[in-house]
Amino acid sequence: MATEIERKFLLAEDPAARLGDSTGQHLRQGYLAVDGTVEVRVRITSASAVVTIKAGRGISRSEVEMPVPMTDAEELWAHTLGRRIEKMRYRFDLAADDGAAPGTVAEVDVYQGELAGLFVAEVEFESDATATAFTPPAWFSRELTGDERWCNASLARHGMPKEFIDELP
Repeated sequence: MATEIERKFLLAEDPAARLGDSTGQHLRQGYLAVDGTVEVRVRITSASAVVTIKAGRGISRSEVEMPVPMTDAEELWAHTLGRRIEKMRYRFDLAADDGAAPGTVAEVDVYQGELAGLFVAEVEFESDATATAFTPPAWFSRELTGDERWCNASLARHGMPKEFIDELP
């Protein structure tokens, strides 16, 4: 089984200027089931669709992704009403601007709809050790890793944590 090793951060500023003319990818994510720390989602882009099962919380989690035909994904999407998010995702090379190790990439998510104004960066790592050793750049704000209120499944079901709205850029 695959393991996802990832840290997640709230951004201190709107990333538009930093991203420049980068082309993002529009993502629709809907949750089919959430049970404790296990979630099953369908993610749809303009080019592909996958069903993902994730289990666990924190820096390391189990993750299985399975490509599905777009028609199947759209049928599953109908079963995610009330448990959806939409966002633009941009890939940003942290080594170029922020002195991170070569190949360190942040996936910067610019949320849409009810979550508009929320900007988050996720960084994936090869090992727990490299994840722990990572020093986030100054434009990252508070770390959200392991805080289940900020996981996408929770954002899709409950919206943005109300006590943190004032922290948004």
